[in-house]
Amino acid sequence: MNKNMVIRKMMLIYMSGLLLSHSNTPSSSPSAFSDHTRPWISTFSIVGRDSVTGELGIAVASRFFAVGSVVPWARADVGAVATQSYANTSFGWRGLDLLEQGVTPEEVVRILIRNDEGRESRQFGVVAADGRSATYTGSKCLDWAGGRHGKNYAVQGNILTGESVVSAMEETFLNTKGTLADRLYAALLAGEAMGGDSRGKQSAALLVVKQDAGYGGFTDRAIDIRVDDHKEPFKELGRLLIFAQMNYAWNEAWTLFQDKQFYDALSPMERAVYLAPENGEAWYDLAVIRLAAGKKTDAMNALKKAVHINPKLKNQAMKDKDLEELRNEVSFDKIFK
Repeated sequence: MNKNMVIRKMMLIYMSGLLLSHSNTPSSSPSAFSDHTRPWISTFSIVGRDSVTGELGIAVASRFFAVGSVVPWARADVGAVATQSYANTSFGWRGLDLLEQGVTPEEVVRILIRNDEGRESRQFGVVAADGRSATYTGSKCLDWAGGRHGKNYAVQGNILTGESVVSAMEETFLNTKGTLADRLYAALLAGEAMGGDSRGKQSAALLVVKQDAGYGGFTDRAIDIRVDDHKEPFKELGRLLIFAQMNYAWNEAWTLFQDKQFYDALSPMERAVYLAPENGEAWYDLAVIRLAAGKKTDAMNALKKAVHINPKLKNQAMKDKDLEELRNEVSFDKIFK
């Protein structure tokens, strides 16, 4: 079995919840400290870009509480930054501001560390909206520490079991098919399979941004999930990712529906139902969108499925203006029997 098949199998195991948990008591504080008073954000991360969709994102994991509250920073059509290892969190928003001004990732690195007294203890990765990237590891980051970068990605980590962690993440990201979130998650699993954080595991996070992809089209946060403290953070992140990808597709569909782009809304809504086949509300909205797109029979089938899963949707269906055309059908009342 080749490495890609192994990683794909791991993804299926994690995301289906079949992996058995083992004893691993999360730490409330990291075991490795610098000579500073704050704990090191010792971790492995990947920042990436999808050249087709324009999505930008970050996946990160660590033996550190709530790593997702510190490391990942991203802005649609601008770039993504992961800041870690005695992290200077200002590198996140400052790095994005510099990218937005047209500064290259390599220049961002030079500017951020220029006057930073803690620069030798810092580590961060940057990818721009045009795919250019950079990674930086200070000389005082704890072994093993380092990174790799190329077109559309940057991988970095510290206090790792070895260089194989970042090399496996790089190879997996480049060779995995699917959405940006799929590829970032696969890279994270590949790093963990090679040993990951040498102290163990505790938290993980995944962030993907795209212009107007947030709820209602008002923000750019397409996917924003965090596991702050868990015995199996990779398994839990995979479980959440299924819901997050469903929600991403659903939100895209409903935004298009509200803009009266009914036919375009069909594909993402069908994907949402595919990802969450036992979600009655998703089937209900699929019925609404199918009807708006002129697929009356398919809409009736979707509504029947929705009500079967969640009978409480009957009252909503009886009054919903979006389903008014269906209520004139003889078969409408039969779906409630």
